[in-house]
Amino acid sequence: MTAARSCPALLIAAPASGHGKTTVTAALARYHRNQGRRVRVFKAGPDFLDPMIHERASGAPVYQLDLWLVGETACRRLLYEAAADADLILVEGVMGLFDGNPSSADLAAKFGLPVLAVIDARAMAQTFGAVALGLDRYRDGVHVTGVIANRVGSPTHREMLTGALPDGIDFYGSLPRDEAITLPDRHLGLVQAEEVDDLDARLDAAADQLGQDMQVELPAASEFTLAAAEDTTSGQPLAGRCIAVARDRAFAFVYRANLDLLTELGAELVYFSPLNGEDLPPADAVYLPGGYPELHVDALAANESLKQALADHHAAGKPLVAECGGMLYLLESLTDKHGTAAAMAGLLPGTAVMQERLTALALQSVTLPEGTLRGHTFHHSRMDSPLEAIARGECPNRRRAAEAVYRDGRLTASYIHFYLPSNPAAAAAMFQ
Repeated sequence: MTAARSCPALLIAAPASGHGKTTVTAALARYHRNQGRRVRVFKAGPDFLDPMIHERASGAPVYQLDLWLVGETACRRLLYEAAADADLILVEGVMGLFDGNPSSADLAAKFGLPVLAVIDARAMAQTFGAVALGLDRYRDGVHVTGVIANRVGSPTHREMLTGALPDGIDFYGSLPRDEAITLPDRHLGLVQAEEVDDLDARLDAAADQLGQDMQVELPAASEFTLAAAEDTTSGQPLAGRCIAVARDRAFAFVYRANLDLLTELGAELVYFSPLNGEDLPPADAVYLPGGYPELHVDALAANESLKQALADHHAAGKPLVAECGGMLYLLESLTDKHGTAAAMAGLLPGTAVMQERLTALALQSVTLPEGTLRGHTFHHSRMDSPLEAIARGECPNRRRAAEAVYRDGRLTASYIHFYLPSNPAAAAAMFQ
């Protein structure tokens, strides 16, 4: 075993979604950052929007920490590396503490992370203590060290909540009901960080509010180790290759670990904005991540030079990888929620129409000719295409979602957001 590294750490969890985990995690990160501490934040489960908020709050990169998507070994390494220079590690959980497989509780148990429970206290008083006690005692090996009361109505309300807590569970603090610290959202979750003009003001306001009632400054240190010395070398099969990555408000859903991996494999990454009318830079491969193309159909339809450049790139037999929103952009047309249809790039036959409700949400494992990759699907659109799928995803939790992967020459497209580090060799082969 390698030498252990120690660092205060908390897994931020809740009884269910909607209790305010992201707001509290961001407020904690910004509070401690404002105190001069180095904070590292991780996000459990597949998510792109929460990490954007946490990067702004902490001033440091945010990576996924998920036992299925990332794997235990890589998760352990991420925590070990963060503990080398952080003063505090925060991990935002997913859904409710015990929901899902693997759950946030599984993550806490595996790495000995104490749990800080966020409980929306709007419509409760003494039951606050019962909820905290139940979360703490439900499962052996998972300890709720403390709670933060969210959306507290008054000082009297706060006293009722704190008075109901059982021994052994600390009251870390509270946040009031206050629109000034609320993070705006839309159909796929929170609004992207760069779209919230007053985000820093909201984060500072939340940090200040939390600081006024901070009862526990830092938790006890947790220890992190590596199971063994790891050989992370994988060569550089993409050395000398240039990959053009779409990056703007329409194409922002990409795992930071994906970009890191492509760089580690030797690729040079260059970025361009389809939304801002930019053309395709000279490149050996193109990566079109997911995002919100449905919010910008007119601007995307108007970029005729980029459509032609992508067609030329594809005709030349060069790799093009498109995920979810990136795939929608390659279709013949995309219809937004208002019923407005716009012509897209037309490299894939078919159309897509935005729906009122979520149409798919699931983890996905898919075996391609290059190898098996893990990822997830999460979208509100419905696609209609005559294309035959070369493969379909499988959900490890037996959900019905089985997203198709389409291929035409060197073009690979799917609703699946791939987590490329799950199979570096397969990732390299798709872009070679």
